[in-house]
Amino acid sequence: MTNRRIFITGGGGMLARTLERRLPQAGWEVHAPTELQLNILDLPALCAAIAQVKPAAVIHAAAITAVDPCETTKRELAFQVNGIGSANVAIAAHRVGARTVAISTDYVFSGDLDRPYHEFDATGPRTAYGASKLAGEIAVRAHCPEHLIARIAWLYGPGGPSFVHTMMKLGAQGGAPLQVVDDQIGNPTSTDVVADGLIRLLERGVVGTVHLTCAGEATWFQFTQAIMRHAHLDRGVVPCTTAQFPRPAPRPANSRLDKLALRTHGLGEPMGWEDALVRFLKENPQG
Repeated sequence: MTNRRIFITGGGGMLARTLERRLPQAGWEVHAPTELQLNILDLPALCAAIAQVKPAAVIHAAAITAVDPCETTKRELAFQVNGIGSANVAIAAHRVGARTVAISTDYVFSGDLDRPYHEFDATGPRTAYGASKLAGEIAVRAHCPEHLIARIAWLYGPGGPSFVHTMMKLGAQGGAPLQVVDDQIGNPTSTDVVADGLIRLLERGVVGTVHLTCAGEATWFQFTQAIMRHAHLDRGVVPCTTAQFPRPAPRPANSRLDKLALRTHGLGEPMGWEDALVRFLKENPQG
């Protein structure tokens, strides 16, 4: 591939920071304006910025991801940014012949299935956040045929904010055992694993929809146990139910994502979630 330029929306965010570090190591030239520098709802400005770079691909990482505010005070903003903003990114990328690589989520599914969701399962979001991200997926498919939609879940990465950082902070404080939900299950996933996967997919020119989470599965309780163990924190952890911690937006009981598309493209499974956590803590002992 002669064009090695990548444009990233949402520069400075947790995933974008990892991509900004990892893509140049793989030989890509990265342009990643922050959300303050470039508003994806301003289509003319967005088109001008992307046209100036003329990238091979636009990685669309800008999003409203706070699930509970999306359900309450930021519902309209969620659909503006995650839906209309995604349409704008896809339009701007398509105009310069770039592939749109859109980051999506497990929340596009209902969470009711008794097995991991694969890429060809029917969607059915139960939250405003999930519905807004699904609207973004639909817009990307409509406006940029040369697209890759990568669904991720339970994400953490250097600098946070993330569940891992919260648990490390609480674990270091000591005190009574932490109550952590044990009836929601998913794939804890590091930004480094996502970056590795996106680089492989870019190099292969894969299009379509893929699930890009770590291999293996855990509940939040099991995930927290592993965080405490590998971060050498002594605070106890006890299981509880989702019903004990009601939230404005319902959480999926099943967030597991099957990597069927990766396997069909001959790319295999990403790193296991606990190995990824160990690597993260070794490289980022303070988070």
